[in-house]
This record gives sequence, C-alpha cells and structure tokens, in this order.
Amino acid sequence: MAQSLESLVLRHTHRLPIPRGSAGDGATAARQFDAALMTAGFKLSAELLERLSGLSEAAVLHTARRTLRTVREMVGDHVRHNSYFIDFPANVPDTEEFWMRCLGKALDDGTARENVLTQLAHGVLNLLSLPTYGRYQHTYEEMLAAQDELIASAGDRVTVLHLGRDLDDEITELYLALAGSTTPLGEDDLPDLKVLAGRCALGPQPESIPVRENRAVVNEARLGVGAELLLDTVTDVLRLACALSGGDVTLREPTRFLALSRPVRRGLLAGLDAVVAANPAKLADVHAYREPFKRLGERLHPHEYPRWPHAAEVFAVARGEKEARSFDSRVEKLLDEFDITGAAKLLKSAPGKLFRALDLLLRIAADQAERDAVVAAAVEVAPKVSGRVLLSVREHFHNRDRETEAPRVFVNRRGRGWVMPDHRPAVPAADRDRLIAALDAETRRRLPAAGRLLIDPDVLDVALPLSGRATAAGLGVLPRGSVSKVDGDRLRFFVYWKETEDGTDYDLSALLLHRDYSTDSWLSYTSLTTVGGRHSGDVTEAPDGASEFIDLSLDRVRSTFIVPQVNIFAGEGFDEVEESFFGFMVRDGEQKGRPFEPRTVRMKSEMRGPGKVALPLVFRRGDDGRWHAKWLHLYLKGISSANRVEENQVSVSKVVRALVEREQLTVRYLIDLMSGGTTAVDLWDGGPVPDEPVTYIGLERPEGLHTDSRIITLENLRDLIPG
Repeated sequence: MAQSLESLVLRHTHRLPIPRGSAGDGATAARQFDAALMTAGFKLSAELLERLSGLSEAAVLHTARRTLRTVREMVGDHVRHNSYFIDFPANVPDTEEFWMRCLGKALDDGTARENVLTQLAHGVLNLLSLPTYGRYQHTYEEMLAAQDELIASAGDRVTVLHLGRDLDDEITELYLALAGSTTPLGEDDLPDLKVLAGRCALGPQPESIPVRENRAVVNEARLGVGAELLLDTVTDVLRLACALSGGDVTLREPTRFLALSRPVRRGLLAGLDAVVAANPAKLADVHAYREPFKRLGERLHPHEYPRWPHAAEVFAVARGEKEARSFDSRVEKLLDEFDITGAAKLLKSAPGKLFRALDLLLRIAADQAERDAVVAAAVEVAPKVSGRVLLSVREHFHNRDRETEAPRVFVNRRGRGWVMPDHRPAVPAADRDRLIAALDAETRRRLPAAGRLLIDPDVLDVALPLSGRATAAGLGVLPRGSVSKVDGDRLRFFVYWKETEDGTDYDLSALLLHRDYSTDSWLSYTSLTTVGGRHSGDVTEAPDGASEFIDLSLDRVRSTFIVPQVNIFAGEGFDEVEESFFGFMVRDGEQKGRPFEPRTVRMKSEMRGPGKVALPLVFRRGDDGRWHAKWLHLYLKGISSANRVEENQVSVSKVVRALVEREQLTVRYLIDLMSGGTTAVDLWDGGPVPDEPVTYIGLERPEGLHTDSRIITLENLRDLIPG
C-alpha cells in the first residue's frame, strides 16, 4: 500500500517522499539511478540526489526500482512500442507500392492465393485478408536492432523529481488539495481521491469541499469510519449512494444501486432527513433526478424508519405523490411572462443560476431598464458566486465581443464535442463591458496577495483549468484551449492501445489544413507519405498491444494546421480497451533513435472518452513560421465502424476552427490582476532564482526556490482559481 501511495504522490506532485533506509554510501547507486531516469526524460534534483547518496546501496536500489516503474508509466515507456515498418521513419514506401507488395506476397502464399484471386476476380480486395497486412512482420528486438542510437540533444525533455516530505505529510497535503479543489477533478483523479480519503478520513480536513463529486467520495470514506457526513442538499445523499454502489458520482450515467446494509441505510436516511428538516425547499432538488431517487428509495426502504419522516418526503416527491415546486419552474414562469426584472430578482437567491442565465436575460430584455436590472443583480451577487463560475462567465462574455463566422462549439463533461451555427443576437456592448469590469474587479478582490511574482513565460498562455475534465490525465498535458510553443525540427505523434478481448483497430492519422481550414492533405494508412511526413504503417489488431507513429519534418510542411487524430476503425472504444494513450515527441533533425524515445516525449495523455474519433490537440504555424500547439481534448461521435480521416475531414475542420478561434482566459489574465501594477513581476529565464520567498508560477518547478515560496505548476495549477 505504501508503494502505491508513494507512486500516487509522485504522479501528482513530481515529489518523491523522503526515501527511507539505513545510512551508507549510496552515491554510486544514486548516480546510476539518475542516469537511468534520464533515459526516460527525468532527473533527480540536487537535494534528492544528496539525500539518496547518504543511504545504503540497497536502499537506493529499492527506491530506484519503484520510482523507475512509475515514471516509465507516466511517459508511456512501460510498454513495447513496435512499428510496422521496421526502420521507420526511413524507407516508408508509397501506399500503392506497399499494397502491391502485400498482394504479391499473398499470391506467393499457397494458403492465401485462392482467396485473393477470388476477390480480384470480383474487382474488390480486402487488405485485411492479406497475410502480411496489418500484423507485425518482425519482433520488437529486431526492430531495435535496425534502429540507430538516439543522439542526445539539449532540447530533450528533462522533468526534475524533487525531494518531498514524509509520506504521511505528502499524502495529507495531496488529500487536502484534491478534496478542497475549487474546480471539478478529472475522471482519473477521483479514484485517487478515493484512495486518499480512505487514508485521511479521520485526519485534517479542508475548510470546505465545494465540488459535489469530491464531497461524495469523501463522504463515502467518512461513512466507513463513522465520521459526520458533509451534506447540505438531497443530491449530496444521492451522490453518496452512487459512490457506495460503485456508480457515477457525477450523475451523468445511471447507477445500479446495490443492496445496502442497515447501518448504511440508516446513515443515508438520517442525512436526507436532516437536510430537508433544515430547509424544506430542498425537496425541489429532487425533480432533477426523480428516477435515480425512485430507484434509491427501493433500496433504502424509508417506510421502515418512521423516525425520519422528512426522508420519506424525498421519495414521495420522486414518485409524484407530493408536490414540491422547483426553483427552475418559478423562473421559467417569469420568463414566459417576459418579466425579466422579476426573474433577475428571483435568481439573486441562486447566484450561480443567475450567472449562467445572464446572456439569455440580456438578450431577451425589452429595454435598457431591464438590462440595467440584470446587470445590477449580477454585480450584487457576484461575491457569492464560485470563482470557477465567475471566470467561466467572464470568458464567455469576452468571446461574445468578437464578430466572427466561427460556429458555436459545445463540449460536454466527458469531452464529447460538436458544433452548431451561432444565431444568437448580440449582447449590447455597453452592458457586456459593465459586466466584464465587475467580474474583473470581483476576481481581483479574491486573489491573494502575491508578494514577488516569478513567472515562467511558457505558462502565460496556458488556459485556466476551470474544470479538471478539460485536461486528460498524463504527462505534460495542458488544459483545453492552452497554447504552447513547439521547438524542434521534427514532430512525431504516437498512439498505443491494447484490446481487452475483442479485436481492435485504432488508426493514427493527421489532417493537414490550409489557413482557411480547408483540406490540404493527410497522413494515414491510406496515405503513408506526403510532403514532409511518414506514417509507420497500419496495425489492425492489438492482443499484446500495438503502436502507430507519424513523423513530420516541420520545415517541409506547407500547411497551416496539423490535426493529429485517432480513429476507431473496429473493435473496442477508448473507454473499453485495457489501455490507450496518445502523445507527441519533438526531435532535432539528426537525433535518429527508436520510433519511441521517452526523453523526447513532450506530452502523453490517456484516451478515455466517448465517441469514435479522438482529437487531442492541433498544431498551428504562425505568420513568423513558428509552430504552436493548441490543446483540444475532444472526442467526436464518428460512425459505428470504419472511421477514417478522409470521411471526417469536414467535421474535424469545423470543430478545430471553432476552438482555435475561441479565446480562453489564461494564466496571463490572472497574473495581470494579481500584479495590479503594484506587485513586482519577474520573468524567469531558467537561471538562478531569488533568495527571498516568491510566488512562482510555471510549467515546472525550478531548483533552489526559497522554502517559504508558494509554488504553482501544472500539477497544482487549479490552486490559482479563487474560491
């Protein structure tokens, strides 16, 4: 258990809890450990190297084995990445030449010849019926032997691992950070919170747990140890019941409630009773989840517990036996009557709902007096709105200011994206500007005094992580909408997948678009070579795991956009396979090396989402010729099978345009508010850091920061979002 907790801390913080073991001379082993880490693109900090050097060799090797296993998984080096063409990216044939080669070998194969000739007689040939198509023709070891050694480059990625504190302290700090997050966690972070909550339920707790899903996970652990539950709505109890049944605490997917023990049933019913007794109006919340509440009632048997009559009312409302007029219905009635002022007044009692309705209210207001009432109501309740909603609305109105023909893009909680024409009337500029000024002022008021700011310039264009669901789990992954520069001569994409039980074929492709988002060309299994690009070859099944690669020489690409994508041609979905991830590497022209070299990996992200087409990010060449990435983290619906880049190029280009042209609030926005013209702001150039405490904000933590410094990196970027 300690090993898994140590790995969890390392993944989330890039800190290694204080290594334990007997004292000794472990300097040689520590240097060897550091060298092994560097092959995967990691390195020990000077402080951590010194600590390990004072331990025995056995203790260092024990720590090294556990740590190397974790970091290799973080970067995607825990699996074997073979390529169909043994010396990829060299000697990749033209598509037709390759197909004819496969056909020729099939005709020479006595077991396949008759079938192939029959197909040819009918004028159609199934490539998958050719013995040499889609299946590795060499072993992993043979592929390694055919590749030249990677030449080290100063541009290779180096992620520094820092010395942490005692494991218990690191666990507690990470638990408090995740449980108390002001933004929803990603789907991969919730299971980690569950592990931590089980360990920390009786220890220090965050001042508040504003995100409901986090609260459900914490309540599950608290129920298990007999601690007081954190409940203030009936939906909190429903989420807790879902957690206890191993279901979806976000309530997006239906949960099959399991039989619950009597103590658990009593705990849930007592919680429901207390919530409704304190505020009977909470019964109105039942309407949003009537069916789940009805199914939960069948498991809780509230009629057996007459001492909790208010809990029974919850299920009576769900069954339609008791009336509880919902807040939303009252708002809708006022809107139906075109009473905008009345609706704004009522919505003041639900500040979050008011903010989400601001655009609608301003659009349908009949005159300036009604718009003034809406703006006044928003300004009045702004201090009561969560920071996440405050910033989301600020970003929304910023984009409403731009006149563009770009379609409107929608992205649901799981990353499923689609676009629609935007026919909304404009919001009057004066009202929009008043709102934006008020939102900026409220955000500035909530931001802590930063003292001296030390900023990594590369973090300035990172989008604010208003939801963990806008960022996939992985290494070097930025929130949706972030922009990052791309240095290097060659860009290489990779995808890895391993099927669970059904034959599964994922196809890595890249769509190349002109400046106007029209198609230039593409790379895929049907187009193995194009200007500046090579595809590693089609692999059509993955019982033991499979990889595909695309290599691009950026100085030869004539297009403006490069859109890597993963299409499901057949088999299991992204959330059904045993494992699947995407990433990209950057190399200098003469580095050579294996198709997959972990120290050249800039990003590796898990693919766990709906739909049949994954769009991780898009690369854009600027007017100065330099390339930048904009992060998408999107999944498109696609079709049931045989998804191909040729068929989805129109839908992909529409989504890409909508997100490329949308402007996100970035770290730069918050830094401008934090500095306010009075705080010293220094841009870190990679050199020595100040001796005094600073607030450091960057992609990775530099060495040597004062121990009293506040450090914000990708791992805890959500801490920038005010409560």
